[in-house]
Amino acid sequence: DVQLVESGGGSVQAGGSLRLSCAASGYTDSIRCMGWFRQVTGKEREAVASADSDGITSYADSVKGRFTISGDNANLYLQMQSLKPEDSATYYCAADSSDRCFTRIGLYGPEGQGTQVTVS
Repeated sequence: DVQLVESGGGSVQAGGSLRLSCAASGYTDSIRCMGWFRQVTGKEREAVASADSDGITSYADSVKGRFTISGDNANLYLQMQSLKPEDSATYYCAADSSDRCFTRIGLYGPEGQGTQVTVS
């Protein structure tokens, strides 16, 4: 099993920055892709970014140029800049055993408990 723990959320003013972190433990050798998705209560989850084991990254159009995903199977990060109120959500780290996981991130693999991001 893989366990994921996020940290780094908080409240920030529009235009500000936050860096989310995700620490993975357990059988991390099984991970081929990791990423972030976000969810607002009452709305569907939205994939934000993913990173494959071969270094390929993918981003939602809404965050391209503002968010950067980095890290490896042990520690994953999401640097968020130029934050907007519409970025407010609970952000979850997730892992997948297949590459190219952007469209499926959080659906089939383990996820963390989430960290709240509020932009005002």
